[in-house]
Amino acid sequence: MRNEMQIQFSALSQNESFARVTVAAFIAQLDPTMDELTEIKTVVSEAVTNSIIHGYNGNPAGLVYISVAIEDGFVEIIIRDEGVGISDIEEARQPLFTTKPELERSGMGFTIMENFMDEIEVESQPSLGTIIRLKKHLAIKKALCN
Repeated sequence: MRNEMQIQFSALSQNESFARVTVAAFIAQLDPTMDELTEIKTVVSEAVTNSIIHGYNGNPAGLVYISVAIEDGFVEIIIRDEGVGISDIEEARQPLFTTKPELERSGMGFTIMENFMDEIEVESQPSLGTIIRLKKHLAIKKALCN
């Protein structure tokens, strides 16, 4: 059985923790391990922070959209914004690359997402925004998937 949820919120830095906790609460029904839960919360934080800081350049008028689906032990998280987009996705995915060095950004967001998730897809177009699709298989009891 597939179960889904969607949220949207203003591109404010204080909403990053809201996003992280909301996604974690939704997937808690799968009884993930603490490591799995921590990894998913970290990935959501990274993607949402990227949308707020890079996508909207800190403009709180922007909206961040998250959808989460769980099915057969898989979690799919889609985080989307309608911000400035990424002009060079391959460059943005390089460790230590950041467009905001003045904010002391580490440039490790995509690297962290790639290490903690089984799959990551990034779609982006300048001036149209970015979509990040993340997938992870959880080591859950089979009975919970039915």
